[in-house]
Amino acid sequence: MANHKSAEKRNRQSQARRLRNRMNKTRMKTELRKVNELIAAGSEEEAKAALQQAISVVAKTASKGTIHKKTASRSISRLTKRVNKMQPLV
Repeated sequence: MANHKSAEKRNRQSQARRLRNRMNKTRMKTELRKVNELIAAGSEEEAKAALQQAISVVAKTASKGTIHKKTASRSISRLTKRVNKMQPLV
């Protein structure tokens, strides 16, 4: 346990950050799960709409520093490719 005043403050800050990061990451995972479920169900239009929402949430999570910028980019790219594969070629 922290004994110094500065260490106690650092502990409080770390706990607050941990909860904030966990909340952001949980929200991101939920949005990704929604898109994946719609892809599995085969509903293309709904998947596109959910993809836009998921991209926004993933980008915001990265901007907050919860996940790395390149991790967010990779996740968005892979998800977009999966949604685009649902479309028939014209």
